[in-house]
Amino acid sequence: MSKRAVLEVIALDVEDAVAAQAGGADRLELVTDMAADGLTPTVSTVTAIRDAVDISLRVMLRLSDGFGAGDAHDVGRLVGIAGEMREAGAEEFVLGFLDAAGDVDLAAVERVVEALDGCRWTFHRALDHASDRDALRKQLADLPGLDTYLTAGSASGVDEGLPVLRTESSRTGEPGYEQQLLVGGGLRLDHVPDLRASGVAAFHIGGAARPGGWEEPVSAEAVSEWRRAVDLG
Repeated sequence: MSKRAVLEVIALDVEDAVAAQAGGADRLELVTDMAADGLTPTVSTVTAIRDAVDISLRVMLRLSDGFGAGDAHDVGRLVGIAGEMREAGAEEFVLGFLDAAGDVDLAAVERVVEALDGCRWTFHRALDHASDRDALRKQLADLPGLDTYLTAGSASGVDEGLPVLRTESSRTGEPGYEQQLLVGGGLRLDHVPDLRASGVAAFHIGGAARPGGWEEPVSAEAVSEWRRAVDLG
């Protein structure tokens, strides 16, 4: 029997988190300010959600829109925030930084990862905006804790990225490709059978869990529909 697929849902608050778990989510990505594509939530929000659910939580480490880490002061702030989150009990994270040329900002990533002290983490969709996906993955291959890449296969979303997703899924286990492929970004239910057939076993949804839009909370019923879809594959 194949291993159960991972379903990760974006949660902004306790109400989202409780509904996502009720619908069958395996993991939550905790963020705030989706107008900026998801920034770091407050420690109090993370603590409240941790107290309300018993599934895995990944906390976004990102201070502003875009994929740059900012200057040395901003990176220092991220390191401090990571430490505060760790002290509050956070054990999994999401991050990813590029420089102006679209290459991975390895110095910034390494500084923040050092503060995570071995915690598991996802490199997010900065990958889809990188100048060279393959080079980025190989540069990050040996960083401690990195176990997942969140990607649509393209900056434009899954529709355009399907060929890349199929190819990268087929390379699982190669140097730089040991991490799990978590597909999200314009993901629709009709994409799931193709992706499952290609070996993808992890899916990430945000707006798709909110039929009423981002101003409305996560719908447990919508999450349940995705749960059934990724399980059937």
